[in-house]
Amino acid sequence: MNNFLALFLTLRWQDIIDILLVSYIVFRFYILIRGTNVFRVLIGIAFLWFFHRIAVFLGFIVTSWAIQGIMAVAALIIIVVFRNEIRSVLQAKNVKALLWNYPHKMVETPVDIIAESAYELAQLRSGGLIVLPGKDNLQEVLHSGIPWGGLVSKEMIVSIFWPDNPVHDGAAIIKGNRVEEAGVVLPLSRRKDLPSYYGTRHRAAAGLAEATDALVIVISEERGDVTVALGSSMRVVKRKGDLGRILHDHTGVPLGQAGYRRKQKLELCTAALASVLFITGVWFTFARGLDTLITFETPVEYINRDPAIEISDTSVNDVRLHLSGSDALIKSIRPEQVKVRLDLSRSVVGPNTFSIAQKNISLPPGVFLKKVEPSSVTVILDHVKRKEVPVQIDWAGKLPEGLILSEARLDPEKAELIGGQQILKNISTVYTEQVSLSTIQKSGTMTVKLVLNPASLIISPNSSDKVTIEYIVKTRDQ
Repeated sequence: MNNFLALFLTLRWQDIIDILLVSYIVFRFYILIRGTNVFRVLIGIAFLWFFHRIAVFLGFIVTSWAIQGIMAVAALIIIVVFRNEIRSVLQAKNVKALLWNYPHKMVETPVDIIAESAYELAQLRSGGLIVLPGKDNLQEVLHSGIPWGGLVSKEMIVSIFWPDNPVHDGAAIIKGNRVEEAGVVLPLSRRKDLPSYYGTRHRAAAGLAEATDALVIVISEERGDVTVALGSSMRVVKRKGDLGRILHDHTGVPLGQAGYRRKQKLELCTAALASVLFITGVWFTFARGLDTLITFETPVEYINRDPAIEISDTSVNDVRLHLSGSDALIKSIRPEQVKVRLDLSRSVVGPNTFSIAQKNISLPPGVFLKKVEPSSVTVILDHVKRKEVPVQIDWAGKLPEGLILSEARLDPEKAELIGGQQILKNISTVYTEQVSLSTIQKSGTMTVKLVLNPASLIISPNSSDKVTIEYIVKTRDQ
Protein backbone atom coordinates (compact mmCIF):
# COMPACT_ATOMS: atom_id res chain seq x y z
CA MET A 1 0.00 0.00 0.00
CA ASN A 2 2.85 2.38 0.83
CA ASN A 3 4.44 1.74 -2.57
CA PHE A 4 1.07 2.35 -4.22
CA LEU A 5 0.66 5.70 -2.45
CA ALA A 6 4.27 6.63 -3.15
CA LEU A 7 3.72 6.00 -6.84
CA PHE A 8 0.77 8.38 -6.96
CA LEU A 9 2.60 11.01 -4.94
CA THR A 10 5.31 11.05 -7.60
CA LEU A 11 2.93 11.45 -10.54
CA ARG A 12 4.34 13.81 -13.14
CA TRP A 13 2.13 16.33 -14.93
CA GLN A 14 2.92 14.37 -18.09
CA ASP A 15 1.47 11.23 -16.45
CA ILE A 16 -1.73 13.05 -15.48
CA ILE A 17 -2.24 14.38 -19.02
CA ASP A 18 -1.37 10.93 -20.41
CA ILE A 19 -3.99 9.22 -18.22
CA LEU A 20 -6.70 11.81 -18.96
CA LEU A 21 -6.03 11.75 -22.72
CA VAL A 22 -6.22 7.96 -23.01
CA SER A 23 -9.22 7.89 -20.64
CA TYR A 24 -11.04 10.30 -22.95
CA ILE A 25 -10.21 8.11 -25.96
CA VAL A 26 -11.62 5.06 -24.14
CA PHE A 27 -14.69 7.09 -23.10
CA ARG A 28 -15.31 8.23 -26.68
CA PHE A 29 -14.86 4.67 -27.89
CA TYR A 30 -17.53 3.59 -25.39
CA ILE A 31 -19.90 6.34 -26.63
CA LEU A 32 -19.46 5.14 -30.21
CA ILE A 33 -19.82 1.38 -29.69
CA ARG A 34 -22.21 1.07 -26.73
CA GLY A 35 -25.18 -1.11 -27.52
CA THR A 36 -23.34 -3.05 -30.21
CA ASN A 37 -22.12 -6.63 -30.23
CA VAL A 38 -18.56 -5.33 -30.34
CA PHE A 39 -19.05 -3.59 -27.00
CA ARG A 40 -20.23 -6.75 -25.29
CA VAL A 41 -17.26 -8.70 -26.64
CA LEU A 42 -14.86 -5.96 -25.50
CA ILE A 43 -16.36 -6.12 -22.00
CA GLY A 44 -15.50 -9.82 -22.00
CA ILE A 45 -11.92 -9.07 -23.09
CA ALA A 46 -11.65 -6.44 -20.34
CA PHE A 47 -12.60 -9.05 -17.75
CA LEU A 48 -10.03 -11.41 -19.25
CA TRP A 49 -7.37 -8.71 -18.90
CA PHE A 50 -8.40 -8.18 -15.26
CA PHE A 51 -8.09 -11.90 -14.50
CA HIS A 52 -4.78 -11.97 -16.39
CA ARG A 53 -3.35 -9.27 -14.09
CA ILE A 54 -4.56 -11.22 -11.04
CA ALA A 55 -2.91 -14.38 -12.39
CA VAL A 56 0.37 -12.50 -12.97
CA PHE A 57 0.21 -11.02 -9.45
CA LEU A 58 -0.34 -14.44 -7.90
CA GLY A 59 2.41 -15.99 -10.02
CA PHE A 60 0.14 -18.35 -12.03
CA ILE A 61 2.42 -18.66 -15.05
CA VAL A 62 0.39 -21.12 -17.14
CA THR A 63 -2.94 -19.42 -16.37
CA SER A 64 -1.62 -15.97 -17.30
CA TRP A 65 -0.11 -17.38 -20.50
CA ALA A 66 -3.38 -19.07 -21.47
CA ILE A 67 -5.48 -15.94 -20.80
CA GLN A 68 -3.04 -13.84 -22.79
CA GLY A 69 -3.40 -16.22 -25.75
CA ILE A 70 -7.20 -16.12 -25.53
CA MET A 71 -7.13 -12.31 -25.50
CA ALA A 72 -4.94 -12.22 -28.61
CA VAL A 73 -7.30 -14.60 -30.47
CA ALA A 74 -10.36 -12.66 -29.27
CA ALA A 75 -8.92 -9.40 -30.61
CA LEU A 76 -8.42 -11.03 -34.00
CA ILE A 77 -11.97 -12.41 -33.96
CA ILE A 78 -13.39 -8.93 -33.26
CA ILE A 79 -11.58 -7.45 -36.24
CA VAL A 80 -12.67 -10.24 -38.61
CA VAL A 81 -16.22 -10.99 -37.44
CA PHE A 82 -17.33 -7.47 -36.57
CA ARG A 83 -15.51 -5.54 -39.26
CA ASN A 84 -18.74 -4.20 -40.80
CA GLU A 85 -20.12 -3.13 -37.42
CA ILE A 86 -16.85 -1.40 -36.52
CA ARG A 87 -16.79 0.35 -39.88
CA SER A 88 -20.35 1.62 -39.46
CA VAL A 89 -19.52 2.96 -35.98
CA LEU A 90 -16.39 4.80 -37.13
CA GLN A 91 -17.95 6.30 -40.27
CA ALA A 92 -18.57 9.73 -38.72
CA LYS A 93 -19.79 12.64 -40.81
CA ASN A 94 -17.06 14.90 -39.43
CA VAL A 95 -14.28 14.99 -36.86
CA LYS A 96 -16.51 16.70 -34.29
CA ALA A 97 -19.01 13.85 -34.44
CA LEU A 98 -16.19 11.37 -33.82
CA LEU A 99 -14.37 13.25 -31.05
CA TRP A 100 -16.91 15.42 -29.30
CA ASN A 101 -20.64 14.92 -29.98
CA TYR A 102 -22.84 13.32 -27.33
CA PRO A 103 -26.36 11.90 -27.74
CA HIS A 104 -28.15 14.65 -25.79
CA LYS A 105 -31.65 14.35 -27.25
CA MET A 106 -33.89 11.32 -26.91
CA VAL A 107 -35.87 10.35 -30.01
CA GLU A 108 -38.94 8.52 -28.73
CA THR A 109 -40.42 5.73 -30.74
CA PRO A 110 -44.14 6.48 -31.23
CA VAL A 111 -45.27 3.08 -29.97
CA ASP A 112 -48.94 4.05 -29.77
CA ILE A 113 -48.96 4.97 -33.47
CA ILE A 114 -47.23 1.68 -34.34
CA ALA A 115 -49.74 -0.32 -32.29
CA GLU A 116 -52.66 1.51 -33.86
CA SER A 117 -51.18 1.00 -37.35
CA ALA A 118 -50.74 -2.74 -36.75
CA TYR A 119 -54.40 -3.21 -35.86
CA GLU A 120 -55.46 -0.96 -38.73
CA LEU A 121 -53.60 -3.31 -41.10
CA ALA A 122 -55.17 -6.33 -39.34
CA GLN A 123 -58.67 -4.89 -39.91
CA LEU A 124 -57.84 -4.25 -43.56
CA ARG A 125 -56.46 -7.82 -43.86
CA SER A 126 -53.26 -6.33 -45.22
CA GLY A 127 -50.12 -8.27 -44.26
CA GLY A 128 -47.26 -6.42 -42.59
CA LEU A 129 -43.86 -6.94 -41.01
CA ILE A 130 -42.54 -4.24 -38.65
CA VAL A 131 -39.11 -4.48 -36.99
CA LEU A 132 -38.05 -2.49 -33.91
CA PRO A 133 -34.30 -3.10 -33.36
CA GLY A 134 -32.84 -3.59 -29.91
CA LYS A 135 -29.15 -3.09 -29.15
CA ASP A 136 -27.86 -5.51 -31.77
CA ASN A 137 -26.71 -4.27 -35.16
CA LEU A 138 -29.00 -5.80 -37.77
CA GLN A 139 -26.89 -5.03 -40.84
CA GLU A 140 -25.29 -8.49 -40.78
CA VAL A 141 -28.65 -10.28 -41.18
CA LEU A 142 -30.78 -7.87 -43.24
CA HIS A 143 -30.83 -7.79 -47.04
CA SER A 144 -32.16 -5.71 -49.95
CA GLY A 145 -33.71 -2.87 -47.94
CA ILE A 146 -34.68 0.45 -49.55
CA PRO A 147 -33.73 3.59 -47.57
CA TRP A 148 -36.94 5.38 -46.51
CA GLY A 149 -36.32 8.00 -43.83
CA GLY A 150 -39.96 9.05 -43.33
CA LEU A 151 -41.46 10.09 -39.97
CA VAL A 152 -43.61 7.38 -38.39
CA SER A 153 -47.33 7.88 -38.87
CA LYS A 154 -50.29 5.56 -39.26
CA GLU A 155 -50.76 6.67 -42.84
CA MET A 156 -47.06 6.05 -43.59
CA ILE A 157 -47.10 2.49 -42.22
CA VAL A 158 -50.41 1.57 -43.86
CA SER A 159 -49.19 2.90 -47.22
CA ILE A 160 -45.95 0.88 -47.04
CA PHE A 161 -47.90 -2.39 -46.67
CA TRP A 162 -50.65 -1.50 -49.17
CA PRO A 163 -50.84 -4.45 -51.59
CA ASP A 164 -50.09 -2.26 -54.62
CA ASN A 165 -46.90 -0.87 -53.04
CA PRO A 166 -43.77 -2.59 -54.50
CA VAL A 167 -42.18 -2.91 -51.02
CA HIS A 168 -45.25 -4.34 -49.22
CA ASP A 169 -43.85 -7.89 -49.06
CA GLY A 170 -40.72 -6.84 -47.15
CA ALA A 171 -40.23 -5.58 -43.60
CA ALA A 172 -40.18 -1.97 -42.39
CA ILE A 173 -37.34 -1.08 -39.98
CA ILE A 174 -38.33 1.59 -37.44
CA LYS A 175 -35.61 3.36 -35.45
CA GLY A 176 -36.64 6.16 -33.16
CA ASN A 177 -39.41 8.12 -34.85
CA ARG A 178 -38.48 7.25 -38.44
CA VAL A 179 -38.98 4.39 -40.86
CA GLU A 180 -35.34 3.84 -41.85
CA GLU A 181 -35.84 1.11 -44.45
CA ALA A 182 -38.66 -0.65 -46.23
CA GLY A 183 -38.88 -3.78 -48.33
CA VAL A 184 -36.22 -5.47 -46.19
CA VAL A 185 -35.67 -9.22 -46.55
CA LEU A 186 -35.34 -11.04 -43.20
CA PRO A 187 -33.64 -14.40 -42.57
CA LEU A 188 -36.08 -17.33 -42.36
CA SER A 189 -36.28 -19.49 -39.26
CA ARG A 190 -35.32 -23.16 -39.53
CA ARG A 191 -37.38 -24.20 -36.51
CA LYS A 192 -39.50 -27.33 -36.89
CA ASP A 193 -41.93 -26.50 -34.08
CA LEU A 194 -43.62 -23.53 -35.74
CA PRO A 195 -47.32 -23.96 -36.64
CA SER A 196 -47.93 -25.24 -40.15
CA TYR A 197 -50.15 -22.29 -40.99
CA TYR A 198 -47.25 -19.84 -40.49
CA GLY A 199 -46.30 -18.34 -43.80
CA THR A 200 -43.13 -16.64 -44.99
CA ARG A 201 -43.75 -13.46 -42.95
CA HIS A 202 -44.04 -15.37 -39.68
CA ARG A 203 -40.97 -17.49 -40.40
CA ALA A 204 -39.00 -14.37 -41.33
CA ALA A 205 -40.09 -12.70 -38.08
CA ALA A 206 -39.05 -15.78 -36.07
CA GLY A 207 -35.72 -15.95 -37.91
CA LEU A 208 -34.76 -12.36 -37.10
CA ALA A 209 -35.99 -12.60 -33.48
CA GLU A 210 -33.91 -15.74 -32.93
CA ALA A 211 -30.75 -14.18 -34.39
CA THR A 212 -31.01 -10.75 -32.72
CA ASP A 213 -32.71 -8.88 -29.86
CA ALA A 214 -35.09 -7.10 -32.25
CA LEU A 215 -38.85 -7.17 -31.72
CA VAL A 216 -40.85 -8.04 -34.82
CA ILE A 217 -44.59 -7.44 -35.34
CA VAL A 218 -46.29 -9.67 -37.90
CA ILE A 219 -49.75 -8.87 -39.29
CA SER A 220 -51.44 -11.82 -40.99
CA GLU A 221 -53.50 -10.99 -44.06
CA GLU A 222 -55.33 -14.37 -43.94
CA ARG A 223 -56.39 -14.39 -40.28
CA GLY A 224 -56.03 -10.70 -39.33
CA ASP A 225 -53.88 -11.63 -36.31
CA VAL A 226 -51.16 -9.47 -34.81
CA THR A 227 -48.21 -11.58 -33.64
CA VAL A 228 -45.14 -10.43 -31.73
CA ALA A 229 -41.80 -12.27 -32.13
CA LEU A 230 -39.11 -11.65 -29.52
CA GLY A 231 -36.28 -14.05 -28.88
CA SER A 232 -37.56 -17.59 -29.28
CA SER A 233 -41.17 -16.75 -28.40
CA MET A 234 -44.02 -15.81 -30.72
CA ARG A 235 -47.43 -14.90 -29.39
CA VAL A 236 -50.64 -13.48 -30.80
CA VAL A 237 -51.63 -10.16 -29.19
CA LYS A 238 -55.39 -9.65 -29.20
CA ARG A 239 -55.65 -6.11 -27.86
CA LYS A 240 -54.07 -2.86 -28.92
CA GLY A 241 -53.31 -1.92 -25.30
CA ASP A 242 -51.34 -5.14 -24.75
CA LEU A 243 -49.28 -4.49 -27.87
CA GLY A 244 -48.64 -0.94 -26.68
CA ARG A 245 -47.29 -2.23 -23.33
CA ILE A 246 -45.03 -4.72 -25.10
CA LEU A 247 -43.63 -2.00 -27.31
CA HIS A 248 -43.18 0.32 -24.32
CA ASP A 249 -41.18 -2.34 -22.49
CA HIS A 250 -39.00 -3.01 -25.54
CA THR A 251 -38.21 0.60 -26.40
CA GLY A 252 -38.05 2.01 -22.85
CA VAL A 253 -40.24 5.00 -23.78
CA PRO A 254 -41.99 5.15 -20.34
CA LEU A 255 -38.85 6.74 -18.92
CA GLY A 256 -39.86 10.01 -20.57
CA GLN A 257 -37.56 12.83 -21.64
CA ALA A 258 -36.51 13.89 -18.10
CA GLY A 259 -35.95 10.32 -16.96
CA TYR A 260 -33.98 9.56 -20.09
CA ARG A 261 -31.72 12.55 -19.55
CA ARG A 262 -31.08 11.60 -15.91
CA LYS A 263 -30.29 8.06 -16.92
CA GLN A 264 -28.05 9.26 -19.73
CA LYS A 265 -26.11 11.66 -17.46
CA LEU A 266 -25.63 8.89 -14.92
CA GLU A 267 -24.47 6.52 -17.64
CA LEU A 268 -22.00 9.05 -19.10
CA CYS A 269 -20.58 9.98 -15.67
CA THR A 270 -20.20 6.32 -14.75
CA ALA A 271 -18.51 5.58 -18.09
CA ALA A 272 -16.13 8.55 -17.68
CA LEU A 273 -15.18 7.51 -14.13
CA ALA A 274 -14.73 3.89 -15.18
CA SER A 275 -12.48 4.99 -18.07
CA VAL A 276 -10.25 7.03 -15.75
CA LEU A 277 -10.02 4.22 -13.19
CA PHE A 278 -9.29 1.64 -15.87
CA ILE A 279 -6.54 3.67 -17.54
CA THR A 280 -5.09 4.58 -14.14
CA GLY A 281 -4.91 0.88 -13.36
CA VAL A 282 -3.21 0.22 -16.69
CA TRP A 283 -0.75 3.07 -16.03
CA PHE A 284 -0.01 1.69 -12.57
CA THR A 285 0.57 -1.76 -14.06
CA PHE A 286 3.01 -0.45 -16.66
CA ALA A 287 4.74 1.94 -14.25
CA ARG A 288 5.40 -0.87 -11.79
CA GLY A 289 5.63 -3.77 -14.22
CA LEU A 290 8.25 -2.36 -16.59
CA ASP A 291 10.78 -1.32 -13.94
CA THR A 292 14.38 -0.88 -14.98
CA LEU A 293 17.21 -0.81 -12.43
CA ILE A 294 20.18 1.53 -12.67
CA THR A 295 23.10 2.58 -10.43
CA PHE A 296 23.68 6.32 -10.40
CA GLU A 297 26.72 7.95 -8.77
CA THR A 298 26.27 11.51 -7.59
CA PRO A 299 28.24 13.93 -5.34
CA VAL A 300 27.02 14.85 -1.88
CA GLU A 301 26.00 18.47 -1.43
CA TYR A 302 26.12 20.16 1.99
CA ILE A 303 23.64 22.92 2.74
CA ASN A 304 22.91 25.35 5.58
CA ARG A 305 26.47 25.27 6.92
CA ASP A 306 27.37 27.86 9.56
CA PRO A 307 29.86 30.27 7.89
CA ALA A 308 31.98 30.12 11.07
CA ILE A 309 32.43 26.36 10.64
CA GLU A 310 34.43 24.66 7.91
CA ILE A 311 34.21 21.13 6.46
CA SER A 312 37.65 19.75 7.10
CA ASP A 313 37.06 16.18 5.91
CA THR A 314 34.36 13.72 4.77
CA SER A 315 34.24 9.94 4.69
CA VAL A 316 33.03 9.96 1.06
CA ASN A 317 32.49 12.55 -1.63
CA ASP A 318 30.09 10.55 -3.84
CA VAL A 319 27.32 8.05 -3.13
CA ARG A 320 25.84 5.34 -5.34
CA LEU A 321 22.08 5.37 -5.76
CA HIS A 322 20.26 2.23 -6.94
CA LEU A 323 17.20 3.54 -8.80
CA SER A 324 14.21 1.91 -10.46
CA GLY A 325 11.48 3.12 -12.80
CA SER A 326 10.08 2.64 -16.27
CA ASP A 327 12.67 2.20 -18.99
CA ALA A 328 11.72 5.49 -20.68
CA LEU A 329 12.10 7.50 -17.46
CA ILE A 330 15.38 5.84 -16.47
CA LYS A 331 16.89 6.58 -19.88
CA SER A 332 15.82 10.23 -19.68
CA ILE A 333 17.48 10.97 -16.31
CA ARG A 334 19.90 13.90 -16.42
CA PRO A 335 22.66 14.35 -13.78
CA GLU A 336 21.21 17.65 -12.57
CA GLN A 337 17.91 15.90 -11.75
CA VAL A 338 19.51 13.65 -9.13
CA LYS A 339 20.81 15.36 -6.00
CA VAL A 340 21.90 14.24 -2.54
CA ARG A 341 21.80 17.05 0.03
CA LEU A 342 22.74 16.93 3.71
CA ASP A 343 21.61 19.65 6.10
CA LEU A 344 24.44 20.91 8.34
CA SER A 345 22.31 23.42 10.26
CA ARG A 346 22.43 21.31 13.45
CA SER A 347 25.97 19.99 13.08
CA VAL A 348 28.71 20.63 15.65
CA VAL A 349 32.48 21.00 15.56
CA GLY A 350 34.08 17.59 15.19
CA PRO A 351 32.81 14.37 13.59
CA ASN A 352 29.14 14.31 12.50
CA THR A 353 27.50 11.20 11.06
CA PHE A 354 24.50 11.62 8.77
CA SER A 355 22.23 8.83 7.55
CA ILE A 356 21.21 9.27 3.91
CA ALA A 357 17.44 8.82 3.71
CA GLN A 358 14.78 9.39 1.07
CA LYS A 359 14.25 12.96 2.31
CA ASN A 360 17.87 13.81 1.46
CA ILE A 361 17.57 12.68 -2.16
CA SER A 362 15.88 14.52 -5.03
CA LEU A 363 14.74 12.31 -7.91
CA PRO A 364 12.64 12.90 -11.04
CA PRO A 365 8.94 11.97 -10.59
CA GLY A 366 8.29 8.32 -11.35
CA VAL A 367 11.83 7.22 -10.37
CA PHE A 368 12.21 5.30 -7.11
CA LEU A 369 15.12 4.76 -4.71
CA LYS A 370 15.98 1.13 -3.99
CA LYS A 371 19.26 1.45 -2.08
CA VAL A 372 22.00 3.92 -1.11
CA GLU A 373 25.69 3.03 -0.81
CA PRO A 374 27.02 4.01 1.64
CA SER A 375 23.95 4.62 3.77
CA SER A 376 25.74 7.18 5.99
CA VAL A 377 28.39 9.89 5.67
CA THR A 378 30.77 11.20 8.33
CA VAL A 379 31.58 14.91 8.10
CA ILE A 380 34.30 16.50 10.24
CA LEU A 381 33.70 20.17 10.98
CA ASP A 382 36.06 22.72 12.45
CA HIS A 383 36.10 26.41 13.38
CA VAL A 384 37.18 28.70 10.57
CA LYS A 385 40.48 30.50 11.29
CA ARG A 386 42.97 32.62 9.40
CA LYS A 387 46.71 32.06 9.33
CA GLU A 388 49.53 33.79 7.49
CA VAL A 389 52.23 31.42 6.27
CA PRO A 390 55.34 31.87 4.08
CA VAL A 391 55.25 30.93 0.42
CA GLN A 392 57.82 28.48 -0.90
CA ILE A 393 58.67 27.74 -4.54
CA ASP A 394 58.23 24.11 -5.61
CA TRP A 395 61.23 23.67 -7.90
CA ALA A 396 61.34 20.65 -10.16
CA GLY A 397 64.10 19.24 -12.41
CA LYS A 398 67.55 20.70 -13.06
CA LEU A 399 68.94 23.77 -14.75
CA PRO A 400 70.68 23.28 -18.05
CA GLU A 401 74.37 22.33 -17.69
CA GLY A 402 76.63 25.27 -16.86
CA LEU A 403 73.90 27.38 -15.21
CA ILE A 404 73.25 28.01 -11.53
CA LEU A 405 70.36 29.70 -9.77
CA SER A 406 71.98 32.36 -7.66
CA GLU A 407 68.88 34.08 -6.26
CA ALA A 408 65.05 33.91 -6.29
CA ARG A 409 62.72 36.43 -4.73
CA LEU A 410 58.91 36.11 -4.18
CA ASP A 411 56.33 38.83 -4.25
CA PRO A 412 54.44 38.49 -1.97
CA GLU A 413 56.49 36.29 0.33
CA LYS A 414 53.52 35.28 2.51
CA ALA A 415 49.88 34.28 1.99
CA GLU A 416 46.92 34.34 4.34
CA LEU A 417 44.95 31.10 4.41
CA ILE A 418 41.42 30.46 5.66
CA GLY A 419 40.43 27.02 6.89
CA GLY A 420 39.68 24.76 9.80
CA GLN A 421 41.56 25.36 13.02
CA GLN A 422 42.97 21.83 13.22
CA ILE A 423 44.13 21.88 9.60
CA LEU A 424 45.81 25.28 9.89
CA LYS A 425 47.62 24.12 13.01
CA ASN A 426 49.63 21.68 10.87
CA ILE A 427 50.25 24.11 8.00
CA SER A 428 53.61 25.94 8.24
CA THR A 429 54.06 26.91 4.59
CA VAL A 430 52.27 27.00 1.29
CA TYR A 431 53.88 25.92 -1.99
CA THR A 432 53.55 27.26 -5.46
CA GLU A 433 52.74 25.06 -8.39
CA GLN A 434 55.78 23.24 -9.75
CA VAL A 435 58.32 25.38 -11.56
CA SER A 436 60.47 23.47 -14.03
CA LEU A 437 64.17 24.46 -13.90
CA SER A 438 64.95 22.74 -17.18
CA THR A 439 63.13 25.43 -19.15
CA ILE A 440 65.05 28.34 -17.60
CA GLN A 441 67.90 29.67 -19.79
CA LYS A 442 68.46 33.08 -18.25
CA SER A 443 67.33 35.45 -15.52
CA GLY A 444 63.73 36.65 -15.56
CA THR A 445 60.36 36.71 -13.84
CA MET A 446 57.26 34.48 -13.89
CA THR A 447 53.86 34.37 -12.21
CA VAL A 448 52.67 31.09 -10.72
CA LYS A 449 49.66 29.95 -8.68
CA LEU A 450 49.63 28.70 -5.12
CA VAL A 451 48.70 25.10 -4.46
CA LEU A 452 46.40 24.46 -1.46
CA ASN A 453 46.51 21.15 0.32
CA PRO A 454 44.01 20.05 1.50
CA ALA A 455 41.58 21.49 -1.00
CA SER A 456 39.26 22.73 1.77
CA LEU A 457 41.70 25.61 2.37
CA ILE A 458 41.07 28.90 0.62
CA ILE A 459 43.10 32.05 0.05
CA SER A 460 42.00 35.05 2.08
CA PRO A 461 40.58 37.96 0.05
CA ASN A 462 43.44 39.98 1.51
CA SER A 463 45.96 37.79 -0.33
CA SER A 464 46.49 36.81 -3.94
CA ASP A 465 46.38 33.25 -5.15
CA LYS A 466 49.38 34.03 -7.38
CA VAL A 467 52.95 35.09 -6.68
CA THR A 468 55.64 36.63 -8.87
CA ILE A 469 59.05 34.95 -8.89
CA GLU A 470 62.09 37.01 -9.81
CA TYR A 471 65.08 34.73 -10.41
CA ILE A 472 68.70 35.36 -11.30
CA VAL A 473 70.67 32.77 -13.27
CA LYS A 474 74.48 32.79 -13.68
CA THR A 475 77.03 30.66 -15.42
CA ARG A 476 79.33 28.59 -13.25
CA ASP A 477 82.44 30.60 -14.16
CA GLN A 478 80.95 33.87 -12.99
